[in-house]
Formats: sequence, C-alpha cells, structure tokens
Amino acid sequence: MPSITSDKKMVNAELSEASEAKSSIVPGINPSFQEQVSYGSPNLITRKTLKTTAPLGFRGLQTFSLPDLPYDYGDLEPAISSEIMQLHHQKHHQAYITNYNKALEQLDSAIAKGDASTVVKLQGAIKFNGGGHVNHSIFWKNLAPVREGGGEPPKASLGSAIDSHFGSLEALVQKMNAEGAALQGSGWVWLAVDKEFKRLVVETTANQDPLVTKGPSLVPLLGIDVWEHAYYLQYKNVRPDYLKNIWKVINWKYASEVYDKALD
Repeated sequence: MPSITSDKKMVNAELSEASEAKSSIVPGINPSFQEQVSYGSPNLITRKTLKTTAPLGFRGLQTFSLPDLPYDYGDLEPAISSEIMQLHHQKHHQAYITNYNKALEQLDSAIAKGDASTVVKLQGAIKFNGGGHVNHSIFWKNLAPVREGGGEPPKASLGSAIDSHFGSLEALVQKMNAEGAALQGSGWVWLAVDKEFKRLVVETTANQDPLVTKGPSLVPLLGIDVWEHAYYLQYKNVRPDYLKNIWKVINWKYASEVYDKALD
C-alpha cells in the first residue's frame, strides 16, 4: 500500500474534531436513535453489555465496537481507493466509537451520581460520536464491489418507487449529487423512506447528525459521506468527482431490503 501523503494532515484534523465536537443533542438512549440503528445496519453494529451496578430504571451500559467490513479494503477500487477505505474504517470510524463509548461511560456515572449538569454537558459528544458510528455503519453496507452487484440499478419495489417519486434513477442520482456537492462543510446526503407517508425523500445532515434528527419516521436507505476524509486522499477537493464515481459501487440490493422491511 502506498504511504499516506501530507494530505493526511487535513484528514487527521477531523479525527481531533471527532473527539472535541460539541453540539445540540438527541440523547444516546433516545428510542428513535436506537430504531435507526436497527433499520440502518442490523448486521454491522455490534454491542457488548458491561457488568455495572445500574441505578433503578437504568438498563445497563452498552458499548459499541468496530464492525468488520463485508469486503476487503481494495475491493471498491477504482471508485474508492484501498488507502481511503482503510483509513476511513480503522481510524475515523474507530475514533467515533472510542469517543462514543467514553461518553456513554461518563453518562452512566453521572446518572448514577444524580449529576444533572454533567448529563447535559455530555449530550453533544453523544450525538456527534454516536451519530458518526450509526452513519458509518450504514455507509459500509451501502457499498459493494462491482463483482458482487455494486452499481447495479435497483429493481422491484424500490426501483418502481424511485421512478414514481423522482422520475428516474438518473434524476435521483443528479439530485443527490447536487445536494451533496452543495452541502457546506461536512455532512451526509441521504435517500430515505418516510414510514408515515410511505414516500421517498432526499435529505442532508450536517456533521455526524444521524438522519433521525430530521424526523423519527425517516428510515435511511442510502447515505453518502461527504466529509473530506471520505474522498480527499483520492479526489482532493473535487467532491463532485467523488459523488459521480461512488454510484459505481452502491449496494442497491441492500437498500431495497431495508425499504421493503420499513414498509412491512
């Protein structure tokens, strides 16, 4: 594998931000947040229950671990380089998990002590790092090597719904690419199904906000990471080129399975 260049400095800066970011919050144990975890990536998010003495009414502390990828780092080339995939998975996703677990442990301690000030103070870190874990766990499942169907257009019910809501798959891709390119700073562009109204929607979220922050009835089918760490080492600052090429390895089969499950 080629060595990482000086461009890595910009990527590494985001790792520091992951540990320090503070923002508004949905609580780490919010039911809608947990439901999105279940829909978004049932096979990727792994948990272990710690043996703790929990206060009355508290269900015990769960921590999260880095999921294995269902493909090798180089399997998405040339759309996404092996170097990016390894750094993105082993460094960035792991950083979100490490900081999420740390915040959850501090939250558990604060709740046990009745320390309301610390509970409130921790919410930004829980949202940012927990959202980073949820979002990336979905992202890995949204990708597949070409030899395993990556890039093949959606069929059946999801394919029909895309044609009905957006006119065509090409129109949807153009819309998501435009919104992803226009997103200022860092964030995500999503294709989701609204369970309440049974319709497809395109949304963007800032930073590592999970899609549930846009509405509890939204189920993520496809999320594209537009943080620079997802593409800079390969595409430099040309985000539109990254967005154009990532469709070559999109796993529409997985998105279709989530869509059908959400509307059952």
